[in-house]
Amino acid sequence: MIERHTTKQAADEKKAVKNANRRKPLTPATRPSQSRNTDSISGACRICGDHEWDTDVTRGETSCATCGYVAAQNMIDPGAEWINHSNGDDRSRVGAPTTLTLSDKGLSTEISRGDLSAGAAKRHGMNSRAARDWRRRQRIDQRSKTRDSRSRNLMQAMQFIRDRGSLPPQIQQQAASLYRHSVERGLVTGRSIRGVSAACVYIAAREAKVPRRIEQIAEAFDMRSEVEKKELKRTIRLVARHLGTHHITGPDEYFEKFHSDLQLPPSVLGQARDLWRKVGEDLSWQGKKPSGIAGVILYRASQESTSPRTQSEVCKVSGISEVTLRGLLKNLNQLQPPAV
Repeated sequence: MIERHTTKQAADEKKAVKNANRRKPLTPATRPSQSRNTDSISGACRICGDHEWDTDVTRGETSCATCGYVAAQNMIDPGAEWINHSNGDDRSRVGAPTTLTLSDKGLSTEISRGDLSAGAAKRHGMNSRAARDWRRRQRIDQRSKTRDSRSRNLMQAMQFIRDRGSLPPQIQQQAASLYRHSVERGLVTGRSIRGVSAACVYIAAREAKVPRRIEQIAEAFDMRSEVEKKELKRTIRLVARHLGTHHITGPDEYFEKFHSDLQLPPSVLGQARDLWRKVGEDLSWQGKKPSGIAGVILYRASQESTSPRTQSEVCKVSGISEVTLRGLLKNLNQLQPPAV
């Protein structure tokens, strides 16, 4: 009898709680990403006794609505801290920013080979069998991303640009963008991926006013024969014509690189720039190689300083012969005689 009464009482209490919950108004829960309210102050103002408070979310302050007394400052914002890497409306914080130097722009995940080496697998608690299985999964994952020819093309070209371009990250992005435009316009069809990527690296460096010599780019991309160098020059002209990149490189853009390669003191760079300002407007320099002109200007400036460089050292850096250097030096001495 007592047990039946207890069971009936528990059922009545459960039913009463259920009915009470039904009578409560349904209020949708606020997502943490949409809640950006700061901690507020309650109670009366200590100055005027009013109970109305204004909260400034930007400043993180709570002040009295009547007298303006600041009751709290530097308050904590418990809302979500959004960081947008793509300059769009998406406020997702997941993943790194996109990059053009990866074939998939870095949007997909990958199984890193570095995590599957013998030492790394042991650190991650994997035995030899588990590491072997993960290596097989890594190969399958890599092949699944490059099923079409365009993906394979981009992956190989981006690898060339990153490893052999020797460019800062920002200019690497520009070179990768030029290559993608070349693929869209069909300039890669019938030409080697190595040659077009080398041309894009050369053009990107030239547009950024940190030019590289064609011989230097050809050596970095293993294009050492004369036939390959001529093909590289033709590809550079083709890509520049179709993509509208027609920046003309001046001798002064080579000064900093040659100055660094020759390990000259800083004062020589200033002397070279001053010398070029005096003779740069003369028409006798028309048709001359810009890197050669930069080499002879630096050679002349170094000879007038306490750190002279030999003609062979300057020719090795600027990519000209000693005969060419002496001819340019003769022209320079006619325009600006050396100080006695």
